[in-house]
Amino acid sequence: MEEQIELRELLYILRKRIGMISIITVIAVIISALVSYFILKPQYETSTTLIVNKAYEEDRINHNDIMLNQRLVSTYGEIVKSRAVLEKTIKDLKLENTYEQLQGNIKVTPVKDTQIMRITVSGNDPALITKIANTTAKNFIDEVTRIMNIENVQIIDTAKLPKNPIKPKRSLNIAIAFVLGIMLGVFIAFLIEYLDNTIKTPKDIENHLDLPVIGVIPLNKELKM
Repeated sequence: MEEQIELRELLYILRKRIGMISIITVIAVIISALVSYFILKPQYETSTTLIVNKAYEEDRINHNDIMLNQRLVSTYGEIVKSRAVLEKTIKDLKLENTYEQLQGNIKVTPVKDTQIMRITVSGNDPALITKIANTTAKNFIDEVTRIMNIENVQIIDTAKLPKNPIKPKRSLNIAIAFVLGIMLGVFIAFLIEYLDNTIKTPKDIENHLDLPVIGVIPLNKELKM
């Protein structure tokens, strides 16, 4: 019985503060929409894939050679992000980025259990990151040929111009803001109710003062006027 009464009280508080909760939720959604559409810059991403594959003797595939190439993928991933490769990309494209900035925008990931590696570039300019990805792949192949003295890397897919940004995810941001707005509104509603220790109803007298209510004087509107 006590639990039912407490639940009714909670629902009463929510109904009483529904206006405030709604306003807070709307404000949160509006702020999220404004930030997502007008403040956060769209981020694009594109990638090119390469394969590490030596020329096999007599066209026979040796298991050890395949395992060696798979291990080379990790080594080559570090070469992609080396100064020798990226500074040449900066020079070729006349970029304003420093080596550290460009390195932070490039991610190299090996495709599991394959001889394939993927070079992914992210940034605000879709055309520019496409050029960076393809130029970096070319410079990487040149650098591997110089260092290893062997041509064992080929491009599978060149980077294509991305059409849609990967972030911000506007719909997701607005949905999160909606949920957080409701949660914040409910929290504030209960906080206000908890801090409000004034007596408003006969039930408050029974709950807070532990005294029985003998009678109630009704409000006379005419006398109040």
